[in-house]
Amino acid sequence: MVWTRPRDPEPLPARLHRRRIYVLPTRFGLFFAAALLTMLAGGLNYNNNPALLLGLVLGGAGMASLIAAQMQLSGMDVVAVEAEPVAAGMPLGVRVHARAPAGRVRRGLRLDDDGAFDAEPDVLNLDKGTGEAHLEVPTQERGWLDLPRLRLSTTRPLGLARAWAYVWPETPLLVYPSPEPHGPPLPGGRGDRVQARLNPAGDDVHHLRGYRAGDARRAIAWKPSARRDTLIVREFEEPMGAEVVLDWNAATGLPYEARISRLARWVDEAERDGRRYQLRVPGQPALGPDRGARHRHACLRALALMPHV
Repeated sequence: MVWTRPRDPEPLPARLHRRRIYVLPTRFGLFFAAALLTMLAGGLNYNNNPALLLGLVLGGAGMASLIAAQMQLSGMDVVAVEAEPVAAGMPLGVRVHARAPAGRVRRGLRLDDDGAFDAEPDVLNLDKGTGEAHLEVPTQERGWLDLPRLRLSTTRPLGLARAWAYVWPETPLLVYPSPEPHGPPLPGGRGDRVQARLNPAGDDVHHLRGYRAGDARRAIAWKPSARRDTLIVREFEEPMGAEVVLDWNAATGLPYEARISRLARWVDEAERDGRRYQLRVPGQPALGPDRGARHRHACLRALALMPHV
């Protein structure tokens, strides 16, 4: 509906005030109104005062339900919209956070995407003033995904009227490139030497040293400690493979998007194998060498935001 607000994306938080909440009767509400009018007409025709009184009471309850439905949304704030990035082609789990003034419980609010992606709607409950709902939004290509207009609605308390309001967040969400399903293994590491670093959770002993406060009991070398009459502690090491360079020029002969998919696959493989890796793509400084969730995100983000050609 073109006359509804908002017509353009808006920054968050966004408040649902009375001017952006719409209320219309449901089908059941229309049936209720028709039955009520019939009852009142019959009461007037037969001069039946109890029927008139019942009709007026029911009519007042119906009018009060319109106000109550509007008050379920009035004063709410849609605070934030967030999602963990996924590969293109996978559904993006969007979390919508909302809050409302304490003192009035709001339950059974329906959140949907207004038919933009036909995403399965979710229920939003604000029992203690805050709550969140989830939507599964389909993705098709890498880069920033602009969310559609979201709709919050309710038919409470009596189901006679539907109150709804729209929120259109201007918060784009990141979609990673889809990794190549099948391809060559990781490029060779930089050199053949296997490195190692000290790690208390490692399996290989690197050296022995004196005990320090806070050392784990499992690290104490009891036999050497008995011989030296002092506590000796093992230092463990964790083997690390040679660093891997993931270079844009290493995927020659592939189309533009296929190169991005191959590099995304190599990033996932290097992370899965625990390798330190560096990503080199044109137009951006080299990332790494490093590893871990933060480094993986930085690399996949750089690939996702490469220009479209």
